[in-house]
Amino acid sequence: MILIVGGAGYIGSHINKLLSRRGYSTLVFDNLVYGHREFAKWGEFVLGDLCDLDQIRSCFAKYPIDVVVHCSSYAYVGESVVNPAKYYRNNIISTVNLLDAMLEQNVSQIIFSSSCSTYGIPESVPIMEDHPQHPVNPYGRTKLIIEEMLRDYERAYGIRSVVLRYFNAAGADIDCEIGEKHNPETHLIPLVLDVALGRKTGIQIFGTDYDTPDGTCVRDYVHVSDLAEAHLLAVDYLMGENDSISLNLSNEKGFSVRDVIAKVEAVTGRPVNSIPMERRAGDPPVLIGSAEMAKRVLGWKPRLNDLGVIIETAWNWHLGAMEE
Repeated sequence: MILIVGGAGYIGSHINKLLSRRGYSTLVFDNLVYGHREFAKWGEFVLGDLCDLDQIRSCFAKYPIDVVVHCSSYAYVGESVVNPAKYYRNNIISTVNLLDAMLEQNVSQIIFSSSCSTYGIPESVPIMEDHPQHPVNPYGRTKLIIEEMLRDYERAYGIRSVVLRYFNAAGADIDCEIGEKHNPETHLIPLVLDVALGRKTGIQIFGTDYDTPDGTCVRDYVHVSDLAEAHLLAVDYLMGENDSISLNLSNEKGFSVRDVIAKVEAVTGRPVNSIPMERRAGDPPVLIGSAEMAKRVLGWKPRLNDLGVIIETAWNWHLGAMEE
C-alpha cells in the first residue's frame, strides 16, 4: 500500500489518481486545511494531521504501508516570510513525526515533494541537481532542511528516499476530475485564467524590466500529471531496492509572464488585462531546470509539455469548476 500524505491537495490528488489507475492500493492521509475531501476519490482516506504523532502512528499501525509519498506542507512563500514559525512547525516537526512513525513500523521508503526553491537565486541555468542550495525564504529552507533530514535518517536508520524538486507545477487532470484549487491562489496560470473568466479585473506583472526577452520573469512550467508520473516511477525505483537520489522535475523550457498571458488569450479567446507593478524582492529573472537525471534514472519523460496544452487543461478544469 502507498501512503500519500497530503493526497487531497493539488499535486497529491493527481498522484493518487495515477497510482490507483496503475493498480496500486493507496491511502490518503490529509488534514484538509488546504486539501479537498472531494479530490480524494481513489483508495482509502484518513482524516489526520501530521502534527499529531498519535494520529499518524495509528494510521501506520492499521494499514500495511510499503512506501510513503510525502507532499504535505505549507507552501506560500510570502506567508513563510511573515510567519516562519508556522512553516517550521508544520513542515519540519510534522516530517519528524512522519519519519518516526515509519521507523516504528519498519517502513523504510519515502518519496519527498521538494522544490526548486531550495536552490535560491540561480547561479546558472538550466539548474542541475548539483547546483548550490541557498534558499532565500523560510519555505525553501524548510524543504532543504527536510532533504538534509532524509540523508541523516538514511545514514542512521536505513530509510531510503527519492527527493523530487518540482519547478512550477501547472495544468489539471485531462479528465477534469481534479485540478488546481488553492485559497488563496498565488500561482500565475490560474490567476490569469481568473481574469479571462471575469473573476478578476487584471493580472499584476511584478517587474517588466528584467534582463529577459520581454522584460518579465521566465519560469519552467511542468504539467501536474507529468509530476504524478514521476512519482509512480519513483515508487517503482524504490521498490527495486535502488539507492536514494535527488532529482529535478522540470519541462526544461522557459516561458515569461507575458508568454503565459498571451497563451491564455489564445486558448480562451478572451482578452486579459495586465497591470505592470514593481519587482518583488527575491524573484529570480529566470528559473529553468534540467531534468536529464530524472529522464535517465527513472525513464521519466514529460508528455504534456506544451504551454498551450498545459493552459488548456487548466482552463477546462476552471470552466467545469465554475459550473458546479
